[in-house]
Formats: sequence, structure tokens, C-alpha cells
Amino acid sequence: MRFEELKTPVYVIDEKKLIHNLEILHSVEEHTGCHILLAQKAFSAYAEYPLIGNYISGTTASGIYEAKLGAEYMDGENHVFAPAFTKEDMQELVKICDHVVFNSVFQLKMHKQICLDAGVSFGLRVNPEFSTQGEHAIYDPCAPGSRLGVTLDNLLLALDAEPDVLNGIEGIHFHTLCEQNSDDLEATLEVVEEKFGFLMKGMKWVNFGGGHHITRDDYDIDTLEKCINHVKDTYDVEVYVEPGEAVALNAGYLQTSVLDKVDNGISTLILDASAACHMPDVLEMPYTPPLYGGIKISDIGEDIWKPADSGKYRYRLSSYTCLAGDIIGDYEFDYEINVGDRLVFEDMAIYSMVKNNTFNGIPLPDIAIMNEDGSCRVWKHFSYEDFKGRL
Repeated sequence: MRFEELKTPVYVIDEKKLIHNLEILHSVEEHTGCHILLAQKAFSAYAEYPLIGNYISGTTASGIYEAKLGAEYMDGENHVFAPAFTKEDMQELVKICDHVVFNSVFQLKMHKQICLDAGVSFGLRVNPEFSTQGEHAIYDPCAPGSRLGVTLDNLLLALDAEPDVLNGIEGIHFHTLCEQNSDDLEATLEVVEEKFGFLMKGMKWVNFGGGHHITRDDYDIDTLEKCINHVKDTYDVEVYVEPGEAVALNAGYLQTSVLDKVDNGISTLILDASAACHMPDVLEMPYTPPLYGGIKISDIGEDIWKPADSGKYRYRLSSYTCLAGDIIGDYEFDYEINVGDRLVFEDMAIYSMVKNNTFNGIPLPDIAIMNEDGSCRVWKHFSYEDFKGRL
């Protein structure tokens, strides 16, 4: 089946681009000896796990179901971090995970013994209190009052009260980035060493967390590799890096069809895809996704309410949910868009399938896989039973 023959709406995973990303990540592993893990919270299309496992070291999870998915479908390391673990989940996690990272000293004390009994390596997430996020405060683990990671002050208080509280831990974890380049990692690492270097000297591993946009065209891989080698050489530890987006960046699409055109002062295209249901990050982040053949009006410094130049067409793209704010974005085209036409949103492999929902009873898109030769196969089809099963 060809791309344009797929029934819409449909997510399409582009294996050629996925392999391109994986080759870059594999080269970082080869150059540094680090371990790169897929952060499943961004991309959990487990049909691709055997392929991914051919290039990188394994997966990392943010909860029990991701951990089970990684253990079942990826032949590699399986790590997990969560702000808190239940005793029931921990009993299962120690059977399937290689590393467990705790978010607080309390959690460490609560679950330490079961990890020791199971022979599972465990560590502590630290918070360097050093923000590099800028505009995306919702994704800033170092924002004031953040619940993520142990600050130096709180760690020292815990050590004063109980000097052997950290006995048994083998690693530390820090995660401060979101879609960022390696200069922010380099700056963060200086602060981590300044505050927590005394811990790193006695560890077996240090985990740099995620948010590294390693496969982006302008990413400075040399600086990343320098940071990895510095920590390995200085502290005699293994280094882990946990990108999610970088694994499947630009390796997927959401193909949709135009159902209607509404003109109430601006021309709005009603699509069979939804931001709220099918790409929630568009509203949560928020951002306007790239669109094949269309230019984001904001990128050209224009406004949807201003008439387009001759030969240009401006549209607001929305969906057929009843949510008034279910708006994907405003775009300009060199050609008119009509009912029945297909539009293709790009960079839709990440934070889409893992976050979608059936609000309004809107069906979930199929998931298809595009082979390297351009042919496509439908991997997943969803029905009314999937909607009903969530309720």
C-alpha cells in the first residue's frame, strides 16, 4: 500500500528516518562507550523495538506499564524512574528492570531492601536547581518548588540525620533538559559536579536523563561526547543518556483529510484529525506542528486575519471535535485547499500515539509503518471497542 492510499486519519512511522536517527545515536555509543536508552514516554511503538534494539542499549520507563513493554519487546537494558513507586509495582519492577531510580530519600529508604534482595542496581535522582528551559516552564524539572529530584540542601539534611542513608546506591540521575542542545547539558553538568560531585566519586553509573535533541540537524554532538567522556574519565563510572524525542524525531506523520471549510471571518478547514485527541502536545506545549506544503503564518510574521497576497491562501486548521479551542494552527499555502484534500502533519511520531485519547468519541487514527522503499503497512487499527474499553 502507498502512503496516499492509507485511510485517514493515520499515523505513519517512517522507518528510513527512524534508522537515520538510530545510526546517529549508535555512533555516540561507539565513540564514548555510553549507554543510550529509548525514553518510552515519547515513543512506545513497540513494533519498532527490535529494530531500535539493534542500535542502542535498551529502554527506560516512567511507570509500570512502560517497564513491562520494554521488558517484553526490547532485548536490552530496562530502566525505570518515577516520582514515587507503590509497593505492589516495585515487587514487579525488580523482576524486569536492571536499574531503578528513586526521586526522594524517603522512596529510597522504603524500597531499598527489595532492590538489594533482587540484585537490582538503584540510584537517586538529584535536582541541581539550575534551569535552562526558558519558554517551556511546564517541562522544567528545576523550576522553583519542583517535586522532581533531591536538592543538595535536602540531601545534606538527610545525611546529617542518617549518615548511612545512601548505603547501597550505585548511581545518580539528573534530568533537566527539554528539546535542548548540548551547550545546556554542558552548563548543567558543571552545576551537578559542583553540588553532587562528592556522590559521583563513589558511584558505578551516572544517568544524564533525557531532553537531548541529539538527532536534530544543528545539535552539537562533539560537546555531548566531550561531556560523556569527561564524566566517565573523572569519576570512573558508566554513563547513561535517555533521549526520547531524538530516537523518533521527524520520523513520523499524521495524515488527515479535509471534511469541511467554514468561513466566519477567517477560513477554517475542518479535519478528521484533532489536536486535542490525536496530538495533545500541540495544545499542551503549546506549538504549531510542521505541515507538508504549508507555512506556519507565525513564521512569516503575519496574521490569519490579514488577507493573503495574491496567489496565496490562508487557513486555520481545526478538527471535528466540539472543543472550540481544538485548533491545530494557522498556515499559508501556495494553492487552494478543498474538501477531500489530504494534509500531512510532520514530526508526529513523538508525543502523539503515547498521549492520544478518544475525547468526544472520536476514533483513534490507525498506525501504519512506512518501509524504506516507501511502501506502507497498517500495524494497528482501532475501533469502538477501544473507546468503550477506556471508560
